[in-house]
This record gives sequence, structure tokens and C-alpha cells, in this order.
Amino acid sequence: MATSSTFDVAVVGAGVFGAWTAWHLTKRKQRVLLLDQYGAANARASSAGESRIIRMGYGADEIYTRMSLHSLDLWRDLFATVHQPLFHETGVLWLAGDDQKRLNETQGTLTHVGVPFQEMDHAALVSAYPQVNFDGIKRAILEPHSGVLMARRAVAAAVADGVSRGLDYRIAKIETPSSSGRLGSIKTSDGSTISAGAFVFACGPWLPEMFPDLLGSRIFPTRQEVFFFGVPPGDTRFGVPSLPTWLFQDEEFYGMPDIEERGLKIAWDHHGEAVDPDTQSRIVSPAMTERTRQFAARRFPALRDAPIVETRVCQYENTSNGDFLIDRHPQMANVWLVGGGSGHGFKHGPAVGEYVAGQLVDSAKAEARFSLASKATAQQRAVY
Repeated sequence: MATSSTFDVAVVGAGVFGAWTAWHLTKRKQRVLLLDQYGAANARASSAGESRIIRMGYGADEIYTRMSLHSLDLWRDLFATVHQPLFHETGVLWLAGDDQKRLNETQGTLTHVGVPFQEMDHAALVSAYPQVNFDGIKRAILEPHSGVLMARRAVAAAVADGVSRGLDYRIAKIETPSSSGRLGSIKTSDGSTISAGAFVFACGPWLPEMFPDLLGSRIFPTRQEVFFFGVPPGDTRFGVPSLPTWLFQDEEFYGMPDIEERGLKIAWDHHGEAVDPDTQSRIVSPAMTERTRQFAARRFPALRDAPIVETRVCQYENTSNGDFLIDRHPQMANVWLVGGGSGHGFKHGPAVGEYVAGQLVDSAKAEARFSLASKATAQQRAVY
């Protein structure tokens, strides 16, 4: 049945950016509506899936190191509030071969910000993690206090806690807004009208669909495939604390230990083919299956013949260089665009939500790297 309602802020999209934006605005006593066409962290969302890495290392990009550090505090506070242990302190291990530029930059940034880390040479790696083949790896950095967030449940927890504070949360599909100046209201597919003083569109890979003329050539959704390998029976070498979360920089593979008995997670971080989040196939490809099997056999010899016990196909929603998009719509003064997670955004959800709330409520200083003007129409990845 069609209805009409009014809010201070309407947030469209209940992924990690939208959920935490709504949470922070609700905490600031705003009347907030959070909408999602499929539900919070649904199976088609970029925030979906069981697990995401939270790490502090970002090369020379101190802005993201500081955001990640702050976000981890906020995630921990949320999990303590909702009494759910959704963060696993596995440690995160950065691995580099001959090219150690990014590792050196990361070490410098972590030192400057005050993030604890441990340097490891090849011999130390072999001694600490004999279940891994470190051929070609010269040096590593271990972040002992970083780890893994249980993604889908973490977003659901943020939404549920927001609702307990007064947030209005609904599943509904909205029509594409068309206006100039200020947007007064949006309509849902059932004919309901939602009025608000401000609108935040945190639609992830659906942003180009919602604003095709503006973002169709500036947000690039790509297909990303994820695999979980079954560990040998009775073998604890691939679980916590025997193995940390890890990133092989040169090969662009990353993964995490056997958490909650799901298996060893392995994924390729290289951007895949361009896709539509509604219609893309969610079945892994034979080519990527074989590529990942070969990597697993090389780096984790005991898993050479291990079964693949679970797979997932999701998407990144990339900007031209990997910086987030958080800015006003240039034609609609009370509309904000929030997205461009670019495969690394999940961990930053709490800090992003706080930043957006600051822009809306406090007129806080804007970060130029998040501006629409800084987003090009050709991809040249610079943030990892």
C-alpha cells in the first residue's frame, strides 16, 4: 500500500557504507530512513559474503591507514555492544618479492602512525609458517592486531543496532530520481513517497544505474571470484593462530585462514570483467578455478588436491584510481553520492559513515580525494 513519510535524511543502500552512515546520523539524533532493494548486505551486494580483511597497511596512503585504525575501534565497540564476536584478530601478513617499494612505504606509514608491526625475512617466514611455500618472497610485514571482519553479519549488526537507536529500516526499491536544485522526495516501486531534507545514495555497484549520465563512466563494477579450500582432516595448520591472513603482493592473491571451519579462503585481487550486479552469473568460471587451484598447490602444498568446499562471485565497484567517492551531486544540492569502495572499502565503513554524517550535520571539511571532480573515466588503479 502506497504511503508518504518524511525524514531528516534518507539513505539508499544498506551495504557497509550506507548502514554506517545511517547509524552515525541516527546517533546524532537525526530522523533517518535506511532503504535497500534486497536487504542489508544481501547476496548481490559488494558488502555480502562471510569475511573481509581489515588491515592498516596502505603503502604511503596514510589517509586510509588512519581511517582503518579508527574503523577498527568503531567495529570493536559495535561488536561489544551487540555481544557478537565478529572480528578475528588473525594478524595480516604482507609478502613481497624483489619489488619492495610498497612494503617499504607501508612500513614508513605504520611507523609514523604508530601501528605495531613485525618485520620478517625469508628465513623467519619459513620458520614461523612451514605450511606455506615462500619461494621468491624476500621480506614481509606482519600486522599482529589486524585480521578479519565477518562481513554480512557485521553489516546486519550495524543496522540492528541503528534500529535500536531509532533508525527506520525498510526493504524497498526506489525509482531513479530526476530533479535539479534540491530533491524533495523519492518514490518507491509500490508508489510510496519518501520526503527528506537530504538524501544519501550509497548504492555501490548500482550507482551507475541510479545516475547513468553522471556516474555511468566513473564507477566500474567488476566480477571477482572467491574460493574456499577444504583443509586436510585433523590438520590445524591452516587455522588461527597457526596461519595469519596473508597477501602475496606480486601475484595479487590474498586470503585468510580457516575461520569458523569454512576452509582456507583464496581470491585474486586483480580487477575482473565489467559486470551488472543484478544479472551477472554468480557461478565461478573454469578458468579462475584452475588459476586458483594452481596458486593453492604452489603456495600451500598440503592443499594440492584439496576440495573446493565453497565459492562466491561478488563484485568490486571501482573508481578510476581506487579512492572513495563521497560528494554532493552537482545538480542536486541535498543529494550525496557515497561509494567507490574499490575492493578495499568494507573495513572503512564506520569511518566513512562518520565522515558522511560530519558533512551533512557539521559541515565538516571535505577531503579532496573523495570528490567527484577527482574521478576520471579511465581506470588507473593507485590504491591497494
